[in-house]
Amino acid sequence: MEPPKDATPTPKRASPPLWKRLLRMLAVGYALWCVTLFALEPRLLYLGDQAGPPLSEQAIASIEGLERLWVEQDDGLATECWILRAKTERSRGLVAFLHGNGELIDQALSDALEWNSRGFDVVLPEYRGYGRTAGSPSQGAIVADALKAIDAAETRLRPASVILHGRSLGSGVAAQIAASRPNRLAALVLESPFESIASFAWSYGVPPLIVRNPYRTDEVLPRLNAPILLLASRDDEIVPFAHAERLAALAPTATLVELRGTHNSGLAASAEYTRAIDALVASLSDPQPTRQK
Repeated sequence: MEPPKDATPTPKRASPPLWKRLLRMLAVGYALWCVTLFALEPRLLYLGDQAGPPLSEQAIASIEGLERLWVEQDDGLATECWILRAKTERSRGLVAFLHGNGELIDQALSDALEWNSRGFDVVLPEYRGYGRTAGSPSQGAIVADALKAIDAAETRLRPASVILHGRSLGSGVAAQIAASRPNRLAALVLESPFESIASFAWSYGVPPLIVRNPYRTDEVLPRLNAPILLLASRDDEIVPFAHAERLAALAPTATLVELRGTHNSGLAASAEYTRAIDALVASLSDPQPTRQK
């Protein structure tokens, strides 16, 4: 059937200009990129599967003076932690050592023994998803787990206060623990520290606000009154030295010590590192009373 002769044909809708179509495609692509990084962030950030091989049960059992705990967390997960007591009659206090990303508490044993040699008891909390500890890592979970591990150590050792020592990723964990309990903090040692994980977001082309594990050390340090020791290297290829410089500028109680060596080269082996730790220890209060048997 033919339409009436006076009917006006419907005009075709004009296609958007090419630049608008390209802009729309870019916006959709960028949104997908942000969503993808948001979803993949835990896999990109937490590298427990890249840590060296864990010690065997036989090797762990042979470590002299090691007290091994499995700490039950609020969600029912049990996380591993080690306690190593100072080999002295009098303890200078408790150090909580928070290890780096591609590490386990097994690889932090030498750090614990160095603190033991200075007269400190040490607790090594393991992160969930690392080593023999199950679960999925996240900032909230790791910090809460570490706090419970420290609580368990404090219950056994009764220290007057706690030194927090964090390396790389552990520096962010240590800072968040310090923010939770500033009045229990004797000193904060941050080795190869970053301002925040969020500060790396733009290098991936995404805004910091989408980062789920921000570890905002830069927001914590200005609020602390305890001594802060920053140990960083200009040769660090993962965390630029400028991060430590900016953190030092934020905290009136901070001391920045410049080291040499790449991120994973073993900064703790240098004489400058040892002198910096010894100077911090010397600046702290006298040893605590003789430990109870």
